[in-house]
Amino acid sequence: MADLKPQKNSSGNLQSIAKAERLTQIAVVMPCAVFIGWGAGALLDHWLHQHWIYIVGLIFGAVAGLVEAVRQALGAKE
Repeated sequence: MADLKPQKNSSGNLQSIAKAERLTQIAVVMPCAVFIGWGAGALLDHWLHQHWIYIVGLIFGAVAGLVEAVRQALGAKE
């Protein structure tokens, strides 16, 4: 069984954990943005008695999520 001793270079571990967290955010931002866009569109559909606004919300959410994912991915190169 392997010993779970703390490594001497703990700042390197912290940096790799922080990078993994940033990459995880990229994977989460797209579905969250689409869900928020869909939810806002569905609320507007209900409030305005329409049946098509949720599609616009889905599109806006997808575009916003894609823009944010690309922005985070370009920032993660550092």
